[in-house]
Amino acid sequence: MAVNLLIIMLSAILVNNIVLSQFMGICPFLGVSKVLKNCLGMGAAVIFVMLCATAVTYPVYRLLESLNVEYLKTVAFILLIALFVQLVEIILKKIMPPLYKALGVYLPLITTNCAVLGVTITNIDEGYGFLEAMVNALGTGVGFTVALLLFSGVRQKIDSSDSVPAMFKGVPATLIAASIVSLSFMGFGGLFAQ
Repeated sequence: MAVNLLIIMLSAILVNNIVLSQFMGICPFLGVSKVLKNCLGMGAAVIFVMLCATAVTYPVYRLLESLNVEYLKTVAFILLIALFVQLVEIILKKIMPPLYKALGVYLPLITTNCAVLGVTITNIDEGYGFLEAMVNALGTGVGFTVALLLFSGVRQKIDSSDSVPAMFKGVPATLIAASIVSLSFMGFGGLFAQ
């Protein structure tokens, strides 16, 4: 059981990285990755929301399933995710106003972040039990944070480099760098078999 949980965790972080392998959550990934401190704050917020969303959507799905209305899972999950994002927003506004201000528009975007919805639906599609679903949510959130932190370092190097041609400065260089970082994670494919 512990080995299976470790495989789920490492797979979510490395092999099936939500941003670099599944290409979900790209908007906050590109928007927040300029400043390292903001990456940590966004990563913590996403981990919290993913864990809470998974903890609540799992029993809600079982309820929908017992009522034979599981086709409503996406609508129900989005509403629950929006609830938790609002909670995170209120907490950050009260406890850490500078981080709240730094994250700006990207914090409410967690509500529509397909990565959060993706992890809850993946848990259902993979047939995970509650503990496995929570481990997958934690691993996915950690993978999101790792991707943000790695890409933040890459972006800082690119932004401070004088060797980037003028026509590639800004968004083009950022997108090219993101694709190269994404390709590097393909090397983890096949590392963990479930």
